Amino acid sequence: MLPAPEIVQMDKKKVKDYMTYDVVSVDLHGKVESVIEKIQQTKHDGFPVLDGDVVVGYIAARDLLFVKPGETIEAAMSGELIVADPEMDINDAARVIFRSGIQKLPVVDEKNHLLGIISNSDVIRSQIEHVSPEKVFNFMTTLKKLYGVDPTLNRGIVPVKDLLPTQSKIYQDELEGRIYEIKKGLAEPIIVVRRPGRIILVDGHHRAIAAKKLGITALDAYIIEVNEDIELGMERTAHTMNLKTLDDVQVLDYARHPLVAITHRLVKRP
Repeated sequence: MLPAPEIVQMDKKKVKDYMTYDVVSVDLHGKVESVIEKIQQTKHDGFPVLDGDVVVGYIAARDLLFVKPGETIEAAMSGELIVADPEMDINDAARVIFRSGIQKLPVVDEKNHLLGIISNSDVIRSQIEHVSPEKVFNFMTTLKKLYGVDPTLNRGIVPVKDLLPTQSKIYQDELEGRIYEIKKGLAEPIIVVRRPGRIILVDGHHRAIAAKKLGITALDAYIIEVNEDIELGMERTAHTMNLKTLDDVQVLDYARHPLVAITHRLVKRP
């Protein structure tokens, strides 16, 4: 059995793990027309402004609304710049981005040299399917109340092929995020219930299917052990939806995750 304090020991995700390293920037001494050209070429809505190799500002599409193409970038840009450190906790970056209403933070070193950029989309991707100790223990408490069982908790490895899904659909954009995390070694454990003859996937469907697509045969998991031979409600739900393996889960590539769509509407500026 895993003592509760051990569950809390999870590596914190940092800005450097999610930021984009290949950043398009513009020169402080250039003209606004060059920014317009870059927006058309890259489809980006803004760029860090560099003086040499130092970040001195940011210019977004909205800064160009009432500016002539021949105007200087220095005159049009926003000089009140918020930046992030690569070692910054991703949760702290999320607070800055969403409370300030900005969409992107340049990531710099101690001398303000540009290292990368982190966007609201990067932050959202880091937060979806976040595993917390509270989530695990709350679920165990629910099992106790509903079924009168006394589950125990372990940390271990479970075979991907043996997982019984309890969710019929996942989203392609989020799946891509989980694939990215697994490749970088950032994926958090999934949560499963193991009872006699069955491993039920409770949380982490995107991670499990990402692993399957990458050819990974086993995943790190919080394993909630239920020794009583009872059928859980989620098993009945899986049976109703005709879910037997991960192959039965539908990947929706035409729909964005609801959290992403709502967040974009909230932070979008005219």
